[in-house]
Amino acid sequence: MSFEQRRDQPLPEPSIEEPPSNGATNGERATESADIYDAPLPPAPVDESSRVVDDVLYSDIGVNTLLNRLKQSIASARDFATFLKKRSVLEEEHAQGLKKLCRTTHESVRRPDNRQGSFAQNYDEITRIHERMADNGIQFALSLHQMHEDLQDLAANMERGRKQWKQTGLSAEKRVQDSEFSMEKAKAKYDSLADDYDRARTGDKQSGRVFGLKGPKSAAQHEEDLHRKVQAADSDYASKVQTAQSQRQELLSTLRPQAVKALQDCIIECDSGLTLQLQKFATFNEKLLLSNGLCVSPLKTQTDRQAPQPRSLRDVVYQIDNDRDFKTYVTSFSSKVGPKPTELKYERHPTLANSQTTPPAMHRQSQQALSQHPLPSFGMHGPQQSSQPYNQNSSQGYPQGSQPPAERDFNGSPQQQHYSPGGAGGAPQLPPHQFSSAPPLQSPQQFHNNAGHSADLPPLRPVFGISLDELFLRDGSAVPMVVYQCIQAVDLFGLEVEGIYRLSGTSSHVTRIRAMFDNDASKVDFRNPENFFHDVNSVAGLLKQFFRDLPDPLLTREHYPEFIDAARVDDDIERRDRLHAIINSLPDPNYATLRALTLHLNRVQEHASANRMNAANLAICFGPTLMGSNTGPNIADAGWQVRVIDTILQNTYQIFDDD
Repeated sequence: MSFEQRRDQPLPEPSIEEPPSNGATNGERATESADIYDAPLPPAPVDESSRVVDDVLYSDIGVNTLLNRLKQSIASARDFATFLKKRSVLEEEHAQGLKKLCRTTHESVRRPDNRQGSFAQNYDEITRIHERMADNGIQFALSLHQMHEDLQDLAANMERGRKQWKQTGLSAEKRVQDSEFSMEKAKAKYDSLADDYDRARTGDKQSGRVFGLKGPKSAAQHEEDLHRKVQAADSDYASKVQTAQSQRQELLSTLRPQAVKALQDCIIECDSGLTLQLQKFATFNEKLLLSNGLCVSPLKTQTDRQAPQPRSLRDVVYQIDNDRDFKTYVTSFSSKVGPKPTELKYERHPTLANSQTTPPAMHRQSQQALSQHPLPSFGMHGPQQSSQPYNQNSSQGYPQGSQPPAERDFNGSPQQQHYSPGGAGGAPQLPPHQFSSAPPLQSPQQFHNNAGHSADLPPLRPVFGISLDELFLRDGSAVPMVVYQCIQAVDLFGLEVEGIYRLSGTSSHVTRIRAMFDNDASKVDFRNPENFFHDVNSVAGLLKQFFRDLPDPLLTREHYPEFIDAARVDDDIERRDRLHAIINSLPDPNYATLRALTLHLNRVQEHASANRMNAANLAICFGPTLMGSNTGPNIADAGWQVRVIDTILQNTYQIFDDD
């Protein structure tokens, strides 16, 4: 057959033999089958999902799909192995810790300083129960560790198998793809040369001339040259087709089924191993819980009722007899009981038989308990008390080479006739508050009878909302009576109260107490807690309310910018010295009141372990109160206000003398 005839014919298609039908062509065979079987057999059921799975597995993506699935199985096995390892470590640590605790407890139970008797015996049995539970935990941890190692080995084997079949399967697939690509390339070359030869044979000349090694070629030479190339390309294309067909046939019949079968086996083995370990994990958990349950509550045997039955944890605890243990312990000291003492009688000495009987001292003390109760010192005593110059007391907190700020001098004060200075640089010494001119103290019953009407008392001598200078001129006391009484009450009854000055008191109590001070402060005495309803938090709240109601804050609006500027100083010593100098320039009533309040708050912070109010907490409570909550350009000054009070409290005895 010539090339032209072979070219015009199509390539041979692979023959597919159709199976013989069960129609008329096999009539005889159908007749024989009808003779053997009375009725035709129903068609075998076809699992649609299995058919789809086979279609995917034996397709071009089958090997890659199985490799990814095996990779997931290996990852799951390793994840569960990691979980088993961590759970094993936790269980072992818990069991070992429990075992160590049981040993320590067992040793301490037998010490003579612990309870003995039935408590010691049964407590020891409790520790033994826990020891058995610890042994169960250790065995459980060992089992989990072994499962972890088995899963790790399984995952390693599956990973090796996956790498091997990945290389084998994918290399076979790639060889087929390469051969098919070569076939397509040869076909393209063959088609191109055949088209060129057809144009040359039919006289369809392309533009330009064809040149060879020896010059221009003629049409016949060019046609002959193309004919030769087409024949060579045809042979190459036919061989490439044959090679691709043979390799694909080998892939479909041998290599791909082998890879699919091997990867399926690896997946089944990995999944089955993981499932087995999961089942063992569930079984071991049940065994652990069951073993611990039997330790806590063992089963009672029904065969031999006379044999000693194992006791449960509840039975062991119920066997403790506190009454018997107590009696046993006390009776063990019966041999150490001494003889009974003789009866005690009062015998008057003969020399005092005819003297007049005096009232007991305890009776006199009970009548004078409230009037002779020691009062806290605020430095407001008369000149009869001896005091040292301030620069000798307060210079201890300043570093060598620096001098404390110059102390205030009260000698030129216009109020000099009302008080005398306490020293060369000390705070003004005021005459003590005299309670002798006030009416006698009311009894608790009398006070409660009048307490209900205290809120309606007329403000005869108001103290709230009055400036410190006016109170000083009116009452003659640099420290107002309301400040004095509130500090006294907190010092006597509130230093151990948690949250003092932070927690608010009862509003009705605060209103009544305020009315009493506005009526006549000299009649109020807080040495008896019944006079403030045993509510020291209300007293603390009243003190803060007094400072909030002052027309000019205690630290004064005039010196407010100086205090804020001093608070901005980072160096602690320099900040303290600047605040000290500003405090010395305060008016006399403000200085004396600030000194009394600061010494009192220092006593409060000394009990911070009980009341939880340290210097920082007190500064937060009193910062806006003493400097004015609405003073300053903006709310950002609140932090500097707190820093001012905190620095003063931290340096109480460097700024004020404690006399």
